Amino acid sequence: MDESASIAEIGAEQAREAGGENAVSPARTGMILATVCLVQLMVVLDVSVVNVALPSIDRALGFSAGALSWVVNAYTLVFGGLLLLGGRVADLVGARRAVLTGLGLFALASVLGGFAQDPGQLIAARAGQGLAGAVLAPVSLVIIMVTFPEGPVRSRAIGVWAMVAASGSAVGVLLGGLLTDLLDWRWVLFVNVPIVAVAFALALRSVPGTRRTGGRRLDVVGSVLGTAAVALLVYAMVEAGERGWGSGVTVTALVLTVVCAVLFGAWEQWVAAEPLVRPGLVGVRTVWVATLVVAFIGAATIAGFYFASLFLQDVLGYSPLRAGVAFLPFCAGVVLGAFASGPLAARWGNRLVISGGLLLGAVGMLLFSRLQADSTFLSGFVLPSVVASAGIGACMVANTSMGISGVAHHESGMASGLINAARQCGGSIGLAALSTVAVSAAPHATAPNTAQALVHGYDRAFLVAGLCVLVAAAVAAIFVPSRSPGRPEPATGGDDALPGRP
Repeated sequence: MDESASIAEIGAEQAREAGGENAVSPARTGMILATVCLVQLMVVLDVSVVNVALPSIDRALGFSAGALSWVVNAYTLVFGGLLLLGGRVADLVGARRAVLTGLGLFALASVLGGFAQDPGQLIAARAGQGLAGAVLAPVSLVIIMVTFPEGPVRSRAIGVWAMVAASGSAVGVLLGGLLTDLLDWRWVLFVNVPIVAVAFALALRSVPGTRRTGGRRLDVVGSVLGTAAVALLVYAMVEAGERGWGSGVTVTALVLTVVCAVLFGAWEQWVAAEPLVRPGLVGVRTVWVATLVVAFIGAATIAGFYFASLFLQDVLGYSPLRAGVAFLPFCAGVVLGAFASGPLAARWGNRLVISGGLLLGAVGMLLFSRLQADSTFLSGFVLPSVVASAGIGACMVANTSMGISGVAHHESGMASGLINAARQCGGSIGLAALSTVAVSAAPHATAPNTAQALVHGYDRAFLVAGLCVLVAAAVAAIFVPSRSPGRPEPATGGDDALPGRP
């Protein structure tokens, strides 16, 4: 069975291999995987589903040019900043209760955002979605680790989960365009309610309860300090685009960023009884490489979706529906790259797949940097979309699998949370930084017309994004192990001792 095996096939094989008293029926196992994949799809697509709707949101609620990016960043900042804390919630309340609570909170925040009447209300609702996502994303992987036995079956289940994560952003842009044009921009938030209803029903029927570990404590202080450091850095970059790097507000935010980052490191190293990340975990080669790579990917892709959506609507004059359809080549490239990732990695190794995928992604971003005001969809958009998406899709799946392959089972969730947090925080910082680049470059465009000035700013942003992905490709080529490392044995009596876990 190859990487593209269906959920039902994976479930059947899991039942055959697991055996014993903890064996789960094929139908239930397939339903469990379908549940966690639906949850992961909703969490990931909500990063990008608002992108095509941004011009409509701006017209309806009245954002300033710099503040509009907070519709995206409010979600990614809270999501990324609290992912590690969210992973601990399952330890305290159990995976089943955590996923049901997270789904309920996501639905509530989506409804409130859909009814927002001003920018502040929408940004607050997006932050609430991010909080719910921070609980749902790590617990979905924990459920896979509990349900599927060690070996090829679990690897394929994680591959399906990672493929959904890789393709979710592209699906979000397409869905956002359809909803905004056919209904209203508010439906990019309301659409989560029926998704939650389906996922909630599936979770009630399929997700097993896991033993709660009452001794665990949430590292709230560490989580607040880490999130504050990233939020202040993003705020400083947004302000730099509007006020300049020498302004008092920008400098103060940068100083506070450093203070919070230093306090976070000191707290985690010497004070926290239950740190968000075990200090030694960051030193594991596969973990730190995967974390660094995915941070660059997040910076390039989240910002890329943002600027590509603005180009299609503000420059080419596309409707939201037409803009969403324009991302179909990107969606197809991500899916094809993700499907091909497993067989390619099995034959050529993670190093070649990850570094090669990143190189393709960088080429695609650099091709985007050649856009002009008179570029058409066929002449300027299709080729960069296909090249960038195929490379990023292949890289994301291989990078996720590589990142958790060298850690003990009881730390897989922690490693996954760290990698996911890096992607979201990297995306927030990247979007803020590249927005500043675009805003600063636009007034210096030689062309007098406004459209060309906008495109000049977008081109500079895509150029920097391409260079970021090139740096990630170099890191992967040098540091990704040529062979998959063996997984360390878990400590006896540790957190791995959960019902159903081998």
